[in-house]
Amino acid sequence: MRKPTLKSLCAATASATLLLASSGIAAEEVRMSVKSQVQQSLQENLPRHGMSESSVRNGWGQPQSVTGPVGEPPIYQWHYEDFVVYFEGNRVIHSVLKHNR
Repeated sequence: MRKPTLKSLCAATASATLLLASSGIAAEEVRMSVKSQVQQSLQENLPRHGMSESSVRNGWGQPQSVTGPVGEPPIYQWHYEDFVVYFEGNRVIHSVLKHNR
């Protein structure tokens, strides 16, 4: 049995590409509302996983309220006007935007 050479692999790849291109595959248009874009932008500006309590305090100030601990390991929530930060110990595990009603 013959081993495939680089030339034969390139030819097979080119043939497969032409076959797929001629099969009528089209790109899909994805639409996103302005509100979703704003929320995504805000989400990107929230405290990140692994940040320390002091880093969050330095970047976003004192929270409006703190709840917890709840469960084992203890989980704390820091509530800000537009988002909530969840801590395990003194490290961020998740940040979420509050739902506007």
